Amino acid sequence: MQYSAAARGVRLSTMETRQVDVLILGGGVAGMTAAVYAVRAGLRVTLLEENACGGLVNWTRVVENMPSYISIPGMELADRMAEQVAALGVDVEEAACIEEISLAAGDKTVVADDVRYEARAVIAATGRRPVLLDCAGDCCQVHYCAICDGSAYKGRHVLVVGGGNSGFDEALALLDTGVARVTLIEAQDRFFAAAAAQRALAAREGAVMYTSTRVTQLHGTDALESVTLTRADGSEQQLPCDGIFVFMGQEPSTQLFRGQLELDAQGYIVTDGLMATSVPGVFAAGDVRPKRYRQITTALSDGTVAALEAERYIRRTAG
Repeated sequence: MQYSAAARGVRLSTMETRQVDVLILGGGVAGMTAAVYAVRAGLRVTLLEENACGGLVNWTRVVENMPSYISIPGMELADRMAEQVAALGVDVEEAACIEEISLAAGDKTVVADDVRYEARAVIAATGRRPVLLDCAGDCCQVHYCAICDGSAYKGRHVLVVGGGNSGFDEALALLDTGVARVTLIEAQDRFFAAAAAQRALAAREGAVMYTSTRVTQLHGTDALESVTLTRADGSEQQLPCDGIFVFMGQEPSTQLFRGQLELDAQGYIVTDGLMATSVPGVFAAGDVRPKRYRQITTALSDGTVAALEAERYIRRTAG
């Protein structure tokens, strides 16, 4: 949304202003962990999340590598973390729409939903988002989360795009929920999932797998009816299907920070080992920063360090 200089001045003068110590952008595992540590340090904390708290954990069917839980559904784990954050008194704003952001040295300002937040420190924890299917358009039958949307396709045929671990795991999950047939495709000439996952899917009735294949067109009037699959040799096939689930990887959600923070060539926020970014008082945590391992446990660690360093920065610059 754009405003003239005069209109913007009037708007800011009538806007509600909230002053906080730490403003956390993103309510995934890293953001919620940072909120826990920051509020327990006696700081005023607000967390802004554009969707629902939990991030990619909400899209995980079962978590089995989280210490203290032998097995727990991803959504349940996210809900438990969100309950703790709320119980500690963190101001959490879900479905927040960030309109403006300024992270220059000194106080940082963020405008979201006609509220101007002034923060002494900011923690960027916006995570990653799925890579979108180019030809999807506004088709309502294209999905990026099997656990969220798979139950609607019981007894039907779906296409899974992506031959990595996520694609195979979600294809198996879809079959477990009652989907009658799954066709999995990968654009490269081989699959990248673990061998065990490949064997498990190949053994399932109703599963078909293709390499060197891309979705190039969607067909249907009121709902998806079929897709055009294009092979590496240029040949095409029209495949009837009722829905598409896309698992082609993820990219960092850092559009907000372009021109404000140093980003690497892949768009991740550059930090040091203490989660500090190129701007004093701004920290980054979780999948939004470059790292070799992106796990729930590494996000917990990042959020912890970012909050403790934010507290240290605030105490050091007080007065």
